[in-house]
Amino acid sequence: MAVANNPSTETIAQRAKNELREYALLSLYLFVCFGALILYKVAILGQEGISYLPSGLAAIKALILAKFIMLGHMIRLGDRRRSRIVYVIAYKALLYLILLLVLSVVEEVIVGLVHGRTSAASLAEFGGYKLPQTLATSLIMLLILIPYLASRELNVVLGEGRLWTLLFEHRDGPQSAGLAAAARESGPTNPSDHLSR
Repeated sequence: MAVANNPSTETIAQRAKNELREYALLSLYLFVCFGALILYKVAILGQEGISYLPSGLAAIKALILAKFIMLGHMIRLGDRRRSRIVYVIAYKALLYLILLLVLSVVEEVIVGLVHGRTSAASLAEFGGYKLPQTLATSLIMLLILIPYLASRELNVVLGEGRLWTLLFEHRDGPQSAGLAAAARESGPTNPSDHLSR
């Protein structure tokens, strides 16, 4: 006797699959960004005669941060229903940056404890000579988060999966032409016109 498929089970399985795919893509995106930053650091330190080659640091950091960003999505961190998309993106980017800064502080304390330093000593070091490096890293992280969050918000506004369909379509494709026509009918195409409304 065949057992009927439970729709709720299918929905949960599909949702888990989508979340796993999003986690993998986000981890890959962060890995590429962190990898580029680490290669830049290696190049600069190499010119000064300092040998620096962290093995697996970019991958580990990308996996951990991607998990925390996904948890932020799960608790709907920064969701503001009645606001302009540009403000939502900026607001979320700042919130996620604060989240990642807190995680960086926790990471420094844990590394300090592993190396036999007290939490107070690690925090003093983090706020002392490491402060310029922390601020620079934070700015870079903000620049990394903005494109990711912008693509995510646009995907929500256009309809699930529509942004990626458009990105991989020819510019003169039927959907592109349809969207252009819809944009012309809906009003002004100048971003400053939308902001002044």
